[in-house]
Amino acid sequence: MSAGPVPMPDAAGYTVRTVADRLGIPTATLRSWNRRYEIGPIRHQPGRHRLYRESDIAVLEQMLALIRTGLSPAGAAAAVTGRQHAPARGDWEPLVDAAFTLDTPTLSAMLTAHLDTYGVIDTWELLCRPAFAAIVARQLGGESCVDVEHLLSWSITAVLHRHTTPAAPTNARAVVLACTSGETHALPLEALRAALAERGVTAWMLGANVPADAIADTLARTDLRTDVVLWSQQESTALTSAIRACEAADARVFVGGPGWDAVILPIAATRITGLAEATDRIATRPA
Repeated sequence: MSAGPVPMPDAAGYTVRTVADRLGIPTATLRSWNRRYEIGPIRHQPGRHRLYRESDIAVLEQMLALIRTGLSPAGAAAAVTGRQHAPARGDWEPLVDAAFTLDTPTLSAMLTAHLDTYGVIDTWELLCRPAFAAIVARQLGGESCVDVEHLLSWSITAVLHRHTTPAAPTNARAVVLACTSGETHALPLEALRAALAERGVTAWMLGANVPADAIADTLARTDLRTDVVLWSQQESTALTSAIRACEAADARVFVGGPGWDAVILPIAATRITGLAEATDRIATRPA
C-alpha cells in the first residue's frame, strides 16, 4: 500500500526536500554530501533549487547501503563514485576521531590514502606518531583509551602489510628486524619494514619478544651480508646480549627506541633516532 502520493519531479529533477523524504535522511545530510563529496547536482544557479536526477538518487541509495554496512560517509562516497580524494598531508585529527569511534573501515581508508599519496615515512612521522601522541596525552589526562591505542596500532600494521608486501632479498644482503627479549612494541619495526620495501630493500621481520639466541639462529641460517635492527621501548628490555649475538655473527647492528637511551652501547651498535635515518642508513649500504 502506498503511504501517500508519489512525489513528482520538477521539469529537470527532484528537489533536495523530496529526495531527503524519499531516502529518509535529513536535508542537511544531503547538502553536506553534495558539498563534500559531489554526490548529487554539481552545479546550480543562484536562487534556484538543486535538482536531483534519478541517477543521482541511485548513487545515494548505494552510498546509504554501504554506510549501513559500517563504511564511513567518505569511504562510501569514494566507493560509489570511483573517486579517492587526496588526503591532507599529516591530517591526524580525523584519524584519532575514527579510532575513538572504533571505525576500522575509515581508519583503513585514511591510512591507505595517505600512504598512497605521501609514502611510508611521511605517513608514519606526520600522521601516525601525532595520532598516538594525542591518544597517550588523553591517557595521561585520566581517560581510559588503551583499547583505542591498540586498535590504531593493529589498523596501521594491517594497512602497512597491504601497502608493501615482502619480496626475496637481493644484492646478496638482508635485513633482520627484531624486538629484544621481553619487548612487545613491534609497530615501529613494521613501519621500517614498509619504508625499506619502498626503497627496494627486503627485511626479515621477527617481530616482538625475540631472544638473543633466536636472533643468532636467524643469522646462522644465511650467508648474506646482514644488517640487524633491534628495537627496545623501555630500559628493562634494552639487552646488550642481543647486540653481542649480532656482533658474533659479523652483522651490522642498529638499535632504536627509547629503551636504549640510558644504556652504554657496545662499539658494534649504532643508534638510530628516526625512521628516515634508519631507512637511509640501511638502503644506502653498498652491495
